[in-house]
Amino acid sequence: MGARFPGAPCSCRALPFLFCAAALLGLLPGSTSSANPGVTQQVYSPELKAAVESITTAPPVSLDSHPESKHPKNTSAPGKHTHQKAFPVLGIDYKHVRIPFEIALWILLACLMKLGFHVIPTISSIVPESCLLIVVGLLVGGLIKAVGETPPILESDVFFLFLLPPIILDAGYFLPLRQFTENLGTILIFAVLGTLWNAFFVGSLIYAVCQINGTGLQDTELLACLLFGSIISAVDPVAVLAVFEEIHINELLHILVFGESLLNDAVTVVLYHLFEEFATFDKVTFTNIILGFLSFFVVSLGGVFVGVVYGIIGAFTSRFTSHIRVIEPLFVFLYSYMAYLSAELFHLSGIMALIAAGVVMRPYVEANISHKSHTTIKYFLKMWSSVSETLIFIFLGVSTVAGKHHWNWTFVICTLLFCLIARVLGVLGLTWFINKFRIVKLTPKDQFIIAYGGLRGAIAFSLGYLLKYDHFPMRDMFLTAIITVIFFTVFVQGMTIRPLVDLLAVKKKQETKRSINEEIHTQFLDHLLTGIEDICGHYGHHHWKDKLNRFNKKYVKKCLIAGERSKEPQLIAFYHKMEMKQAIELVESGGMGKIPSAVSTVSMQNINPKTLPVERILPALSKDKEEEIRKILRTNLQKTRQRLRSYNRHTLVADPYEEAWNQMLLRRQKARQLEQKINNYLTVPTHKIDSPTMSRARIGSDPLAYDPKPDSENLPIITIDPASPQSPESVDLVNEALKGMSRLPPSPEEDEDEQGLVMRAKEPSSPGTDDVFTPGTGDSPSNQRIMRCLSDPGPRPDPDEGEPFIPKGQ
Repeated sequence: MGARFPGAPCSCRALPFLFCAAALLGLLPGSTSSANPGVTQQVYSPELKAAVESITTAPPVSLDSHPESKHPKNTSAPGKHTHQKAFPVLGIDYKHVRIPFEIALWILLACLMKLGFHVIPTISSIVPESCLLIVVGLLVGGLIKAVGETPPILESDVFFLFLLPPIILDAGYFLPLRQFTENLGTILIFAVLGTLWNAFFVGSLIYAVCQINGTGLQDTELLACLLFGSIISAVDPVAVLAVFEEIHINELLHILVFGESLLNDAVTVVLYHLFEEFATFDKVTFTNIILGFLSFFVVSLGGVFVGVVYGIIGAFTSRFTSHIRVIEPLFVFLYSYMAYLSAELFHLSGIMALIAAGVVMRPYVEANISHKSHTTIKYFLKMWSSVSETLIFIFLGVSTVAGKHHWNWTFVICTLLFCLIARVLGVLGLTWFINKFRIVKLTPKDQFIIAYGGLRGAIAFSLGYLLKYDHFPMRDMFLTAIITVIFFTVFVQGMTIRPLVDLLAVKKKQETKRSINEEIHTQFLDHLLTGIEDICGHYGHHHWKDKLNRFNKKYVKKCLIAGERSKEPQLIAFYHKMEMKQAIELVESGGMGKIPSAVSTVSMQNINPKTLPVERILPALSKDKEEEIRKILRTNLQKTRQRLRSYNRHTLVADPYEEAWNQMLLRRQKARQLEQKINNYLTVPTHKIDSPTMSRARIGSDPLAYDPKPDSENLPIITIDPASPQSPESVDLVNEALKGMSRLPPSPEEDEDEQGLVMRAKEPSSPGTDDVFTPGTGDSPSNQRIMRCLSDPGPRPDPDEGEPFIPKGQ
């Protein structure tokens, strides 16, 4: 509150002096009163008031000549005792502080309720904050009414002039501009055509219901029903913000529903004033209808124009605030609020004026103001909008208790049903038309969330409260139906939308931070799509966006941004913005700043800047800016391997590690091949056992092929234990061969002839011995292991792995 009363410290310092002056005045003869002893004592005597006025405004004035002094002078004799009034030590003057005291109490109540809501996690996970605040308002209103007082009602002027602007300014100033512009066509269709459909659908059906006999509503006119339909059909931005920020829905659905709630204000204002004026006419002509249609463009475009003008003025003013940083945030608030009031002055759309002012002002103001001013603007807007939102929902509950109600079951239930039906049909019909032109289609789940998220709020209540009894005698019934629809959408739809989002598995919002890499690729795709549109001759969204960016860089930035920041490349500007955001987040979290990554030394010595040709129209960068861009790219983009160098056929340098890398790769490749061959050898399926007749026939046909060789005992035998397989790196054929040579060095001729493994024939068992339990000479553990390996069929070998591990003698 100290920001709103800048003179408070000075007044606190002057308090001791004022008390001393009051004490001195109390000792003066003129400060006593001998007449009228029965007059009620007051805290502030006329002499004290005169003293304060003389201190603050004018030179000292004699108490004898003061016109307001009603106390006669003490002219009695010195020796005569007179009755003297006691000095007022303590008094009560509630009327003097009533209005600010009650405002402070309401704000304190709102903050305490918000604090209690977030302290208890169980409630916040089930009930939305808006629902709890409305319940608190109902309890407070009932308590005030129980003690015999009249509860306060949410006045329309208080709502539209003081409570609504902070919420809209916060939404417009921090609006995600890229998502908003990319989906602007869809948002406008939902905001304009959808609101018109809802208003006329609900209004006409309500009028049809009122004409039914037995409802008691035959006196309701068509214009009154259409006016009621225009009030109840608009989606409320306050309610949408309160609910959608808690469920963390994805960016597309959030910007579609929230953008619709912002832009349908123009349609609501036009329809409201149109039907309100038509209600006073004796006869509505065709010319009046045409003028009412044209007023829509005047209200919407006029509001945008007012907001753009004030946004440009605010950005231009921030250009000269480098020496007075303290008042920088104040310019943002004042120019935005002046834009809203100027639009309301001419019955234009104040919401669209605020949004336009915030969107236009933000990029230039942030380039001019300091980091502290940026933090002040951010947190003051968040605090102001949060308090306003809390007060709105609390006063909705209090006004429900305090207002006059006229309940009609037919009218209320039909209004609720027609609102739901109109919303669903409007979203389905418009989405079917929109999906024909959208690249990213709206799925049935998205359509359901858009239709289910059409919440009503305090804007509808305030517009209904503005109706006059002279032209709308059914005003109380309209207010009752409006409050019923608001409570149903906020409580029922607001409490069930989170479980439905989880049940339908709707994509949630992903908190990701933009990086330099993402920014570069985004700009590259924008330029690429702009070039494709130019080649095709199609002037689409990217073409006009590129034209606007060029105009902004060439003319607007030079006028609205001070110093060298106006000529700063976009990459450096984004990097500075990202650094500032990271610094603010680090300060908020209380953590130490992260040490920036070291500068990569990868092949920067071969990059020689070349002079650009004259015919190419490119922005000329200084050496410092160019080096800064390179430093940003080296620091933030993905690092390559240090051993890789940029290719240049004139400066090819032999890499000393290249041969070692090649040898390592060859060794790994041979090890993999060896491992595959070993697996293939150990899993070769054995032949089926022949019958004794076939075995005798084969031995008789070639007896030498099946006889053991004479020198087979001296050949090395490779023993492989499948229970403990060895890694391919530990298998060394050279060492195995050396081991065999150490046992019995063969001649070169025998080494060439006797290659491969030799299988020894099992000796026949002697009579009386057990073949199973009596081991023979060839039944050593190593021979048993290799026989088990050879008898295991295993999987079939691959077609390209049919070669044996150790080929037989050639």
